[in-house]
Amino acid sequence: QVQLVESGGGLVQAGGSLRLSCAASGRTFSSYHMGWFRQAPGKEREFVAAITASGTRTYYADSVKGRFTVSRDNAKNTVYLQMNSLKPEDTAVYYCAADAIFRAGRVMTSGEYDYWGQGTQVTVSS
Repeated sequence: QVQLVESGGGLVQAGGSLRLSCAASGRTFSSYHMGWFRQAPGKEREFVAAITASGTRTYYADSVKGRFTVSRDNAKNTVYLQMNSLKPEDTAVYYCAADAIFRAGRVMTSGEYDYWGQGTQVTVSS
């Protein structure tokens, strides 16, 4: 089992940057593919980014491509989401999630992920 704890959220002005971290417990973190999702008030949870267990492949939603970067440090059991050029529409609770079995065609599907963190609030002011 994997426990995930996000941190790094906060209030930032449009155009600013934040780096989210997701710390995982357990010795098998390096075998899990990791994803970031977000949910704004009144909206469904949506895919943001994902990274394979080895870190060799990354995936992004079109809305964040070129602005966000997902990375991981398996030695530290941590996955990151660097968010640059933030926009008010990026405001949401951001969640990290772990997926034991990688399916390239389903990385954007929240139901594919086995474990979830509690989320961290990101608010971008205009």
